[in-house]
Amino acid sequence: MCDWLKKAQNLLLTGPCGTGKTFIACALGHQACRKATAPDITASRLILALTQAKADGSYRKLLKAIAGMDLLIIDDWGLEPLTAATRNDLMEIMDDRYEHSATVIISQLPTEQWYQAIGDNTLADAILDRLMHNAQSD
Repeated sequence: MCDWLKKAQNLLLTGPCGTGKTFIACALGHQACRKATAPDITASRLILALTQAKADGSYRKLLKAIAGMDLLIIDDWGLEPLTAATRNDLMEIMDDRYEHSATVIISQLPTEQWYQAIGDNTLADAILDRLMHNAQSD
């Protein structure tokens, strides 16, 4: 059941509100926790944590911790517009995790709208390439 985790593949769960995306991701995370570390965080809380880490000087330490997580679950992807700093942070995270650790992204937006949600075509290409290259979507 957790072959995707061992292979450091990403899962992209999209669909309307109330369809059980978060429930499915949490169930997968629970199963994965038996084998790995798997925190669940909303995109807005991740952005806040990164902003606070920059302010208190622990940014690199936080990036290293995120990179070392076996599984990262990001819920509510694309609900808020991304700033230039946030786009850069996401690029760092996805680059560090690419082909090393699995990431689950949960979004109400279909993947075709993620470029627009990221807001910068160059960074969107890079971020989404790292997310979607080895992803399974539903």
